[in-house]
Amino acid sequence: MTNLTNKIALVTGASGGLGTHVTKALLDAGFTVVGLAPRIQQSAFDHPSFVALPASLTSLDTAKKAVATVIARSGRIDVLAHLIGGFAGGQTVAETDDATWQRMFDANLNSTFHILRAVIPEMQKAGGGRIVAIGSRAAEDPGPKVGAYSASKAALVSLMKTVALENKNAGITANVILPGTMDTPANRKDMPGADVSQWVQPSSVASLIVWLASEAGKDVTGAAIPVYGRGL
Repeated sequence: MTNLTNKIALVTGASGGLGTHVTKALLDAGFTVVGLAPRIQQSAFDHPSFVALPASLTSLDTAKKAVATVIARSGRIDVLAHLIGGFAGGQTVAETDDATWQRMFDANLNSTFHILRAVIPEMQKAGGGRIVAIGSRAAEDPGPKVGAYSASKAALVSLMKTVALENKNAGITANVILPGTMDTPANRKDMPGADVSQWVQPSSVASLIVWLASEAGKDVTGAAIPVYGRGL
């Protein structure tokens, strides 16, 4: 693989079930990776090109502070891999309460909105960048009793496509990956009876992110990319 030394990647949700794989894959590809998560520590990844950034993306202010920290240290952000998200379900739309609805939009849409507003101006100043967000199959293939989750992920797809259009002449690509159920420790715990052979491997999603961040992926933008594996 082409070595991408001196490229700076900001990975949000870097210590999660997917984030661990994405961070490792980007480090292996030669990136310097700034891993953002609320309680992440430098010891999370034993690699000289890893930088821990303990932070949350609860507001535009927190997002701007996190980005300013990265810019002050590294000078730029070449890649944003936004992996933060959440899941809640089990109720019909008629039964869904305001708190669940708001929690899903805060986790899956508002956090993205905040980090995009903080990162895009820096990428515009630098003359380019790559943005990849993690959506969900549910964005385009919703099921019953996950209405808040599906709606928030669908809105994320729309937001990312808009960012791609707005920045098509700025050298910035913006794409969203739509995985099916991923084989993470959290999902195995929550769905103990599931057929995990049908699940998507996080390493597959990580490899796709690295490809989108590479020279080979420069012409892909505004895409919502399904990654369904054997669960197709």
